[in-house]
Amino acid sequence: MAALSSDDPLVLAVDLGSSGCKTALVSLDGRVTRFAFRPVRTHVLPGAGVEQCPEDWWQALLESAEEVLDGDAAVRRAVVAMACSCQGEGTLPVDREGNPLARALLYMDMRGQQAVRRRVGGALPRVAGYDPLKLWRWLRLTGGAPALSGKDSFGHIAFIRDELPELYERTDKFLNVLDFINLRLTGRLAATVDSALCNWVTDNRDPSRIRYDERLLGMAGLQRDQLPELVRCQEVIGTLLPAVAERLGLSSSLPVVAGAVDNTAAALGSGAVADNALHLYVGTSSWIGAHVAKKKTDVFRQIAAVPCALPDRYLMMAMQSAAGANLSFLRDRILYAKDALLQNEAAPDVYRILDEVAAGVPAGSRGLLYLPWLMGERSPVDDANLRAGLVNMTLEHAREHMVRAFLEGVALNTRWMMQAVEAFIGHPTEAITLVGGGGQSEVWCRIFSDVLGVTVRLPEQPIQANARGAAFLAGVGIGAMSFADIPERVAIRRSFEPDSARHALYDCSYENFRAAHKALAPFYAQLNRGAQ
Repeated sequence: MAALSSDDPLVLAVDLGSSGCKTALVSLDGRVTRFAFRPVRTHVLPGAGVEQCPEDWWQALLESAEEVLDGDAAVRRAVVAMACSCQGEGTLPVDREGNPLARALLYMDMRGQQAVRRRVGGALPRVAGYDPLKLWRWLRLTGGAPALSGKDSFGHIAFIRDELPELYERTDKFLNVLDFINLRLTGRLAATVDSALCNWVTDNRDPSRIRYDERLLGMAGLQRDQLPELVRCQEVIGTLLPAVAERLGLSSSLPVVAGAVDNTAAALGSGAVADNALHLYVGTSSWIGAHVAKKKTDVFRQIAAVPCALPDRYLMMAMQSAAGANLSFLRDRILYAKDALLQNEAAPDVYRILDEVAAGVPAGSRGLLYLPWLMGERSPVDDANLRAGLVNMTLEHAREHMVRAFLEGVALNTRWMMQAVEAFIGHPTEAITLVGGGGQSEVWCRIFSDVLGVTVRLPEQPIQANARGAAFLAGVGIGAMSFADIPERVAIRRSFEPDSARHALYDCSYENFRAAHKALAPFYAQLNRGAQ
């Protein structure tokens, strides 16, 4: 761990993603000075269920926080605030005391697909799967609409209501991941404007005045008291509960700022806060985001501008269901024995090895194409039936071609998403800032640059972008900085320029990728219809 001056004001910043909890000490100039990680187990269930235990989240947070604080009294005294960034679109039913009644459904859980279709449809002919009047109201008020794949909180709640009625009756509140963690920290039940988004029951037309709407609540089949109160991301929602403060060795008067879901925090932590400045987050899932001035929606490509941390802006989001999850799958299910990895303290070095292997393979992986749809897809097509696979494999291919094809497949899918994003914002882009775990791989950064044909900017400490964004929110919340200060506090470590020859080669790969989707989508629909 880095040596710290007791004079440096620090934020205890939590980044709770689907892979686990990353907790950091972050200075207000954006430097991550200490960092610890605890994994969290994911439960994959038949019928496309994906869950995590909220107690696992909490223990991972406490243990990682204890590690970064490390019994250092001077460091603990330097902590001036706490804030969290958490995975979005997770849904947790709790009782009147805030106790979990079941495991949480994650953003990859598609069991609500049929329940969503029953609720968003109607007597009129459907538009893109929706009753046109309902769709018009969702788009006009929220800027988006429930995902037909069932992967958001609207779908999760619909699934619980239709398929688990006893659990639904016992539930007092439905919380997002961030809402639950803040409840455990402060005792206050509250949802941020971005954590509440994917219930699709808030009127988002005025970004400075996000509020629940009775008509939307009725369309979702929800009562107002089933959801927490709404707060802004930079709002101080309370102080640490005495038991938590004692456990961590912090003051019980420490302010806790509401924080944000991961995409909102990453947008801040990337430094890309100017209008239309793009960032690409590559973690377990992936997305392209940019702050924009107006609320806008492309329902056919699943892109929307939604509430975010900036009080007068929206965050344009295009989501990719699986990015780094493809590498985890390759590592754990194909190339290595998972149990052996879990017992190996050097297991994270496996990704470095995969990086070196991929670097030794020419661009294009000798014609081997990977389709990265492990859990269906979100954007630019919302299709829960899509599945991953290697295409065009021959006896000439080996493991190293497979490794590079996995990296290229995610990048090719990102290019598909990028075309829709550029149409959404109205102009082509020349550069994008890459953050998340994918930023640890310079090989992958080069692949993204060559596939997309744009400059890829890599900040310092890209994997800590969410924690850095949470720390910036804490700084704004306690009055120590403003949102306008953020760009100058994110240092760019390196830029990757596209190679014209490799970009031309990837043009052909991209055509083949799109052709593979066109050919296989009907097959997957037939194969997986009714499997959700």
